[in-house]
Amino acid sequence: MLYSKVYIDSFGYELAPNVVASDDLEKRLEPLYKSLRIQKGQLEAITGIRERRFWDPGYKMYEGATAAGEKAIDRSGISPEEIGMLIYGGVCRDNLEPATACAVADGLGLGSETEIYDVSNACLGVLNGMVQIANAIELGQIRAGLAVSCEASRQIVDVTIDRLLEHPDMELFKKTIATLTGGSGAVAVLLTDASISEHGHRLAGGIMRSAPAHHRLCLWGPDAGRAVDGIHVMQTDSAGVLQNGVALGIETYKAFKRELSWPEDKPDKVICHQVGSTHQKNILESVGIPREKDFTTFQYLGNIGTVSLPITAAIASEREFLVKNDRVGFFGIGSGLNCMMLGIEW
Repeated sequence: MLYSKVYIDSFGYELAPNVVASDDLEKRLEPLYKSLRIQKGQLEAITGIRERRFWDPGYKMYEGATAAGEKAIDRSGISPEEIGMLIYGGVCRDNLEPATACAVADGLGLGSETEIYDVSNACLGVLNGMVQIANAIELGQIRAGLAVSCEASRQIVDVTIDRLLEHPDMELFKKTIATLTGGSGAVAVLLTDASISEHGHRLAGGIMRSAPAHHRLCLWGPDAGRAVDGIHVMQTDSAGVLQNGVALGIETYKAFKRELSWPEDKPDKVICHQVGSTHQKNILESVGIPREKDFTTFQYLGNIGTVSLPITAAIASEREFLVKNDRVGFFGIGSGLNCMMLGIEW
């Protein structure tokens, strides 16, 4: 897919207020560590994540997404009346129905002509939303659209710790360690037609590939096991996700390079989904991209699901890691397995 007139006009984001160190989680897991003879410090050593953030108890997803959306609109030259599409892409939603996007649209004061709905695709939800908005802009259906998300990890981390303490089993620990990397946050990405973007970054295009045979490697819901206090548990085959995710990433990257016809030394910079240090090392090495081209936030934000990649891009831009005329790759992968790579001319 290639675009001729689509721009990423602005970002907005919200950081959850409560900082939780990996050491804090390990203190809670001390009985498990003693039982399984696990050395303290393993959580950070394995993942590279020092800390993550949690929302206050009871915080609603639409609240974070609305706050992020307000910031994205304020940073652009676009009025809410010009937004023709709002897509909420989070894994976490406030209700099964209606769409969380409805509450966000109400909070932002969007008009009745705005198309609003949720998209669910594991950690790729925001990127999928961006593509759907870009398609509508390219077709001339809308002039501006907003992709938003808010993710919360407090409940699932608490449930996972309780479950591990109740069942101190090494195999269960391996299946749930990925859950302990979860962070919380919210993000918004405002895309516009070139004619109304004052300071945006051109979305050149992108590519998608999938490997659905591996859809059971990461599960969050009834199929993952018994619910705890009404909250569904999560389990991940981390080794399987890494191995098959890297293979899918290589295939997608080759197609990405062909689709965009960028020179061999491009992209100049990349923003990847923030899983952890092992994933970063393996995916960058597999596609031949030097680590200095990558900007990361997982060390202090953890894995915030759909929020991770766009919030990292926003922070990278603020810190001037991404600069004018850079060709930037957004590399996302989600359980399923699905992979999406977008190319942006900054």
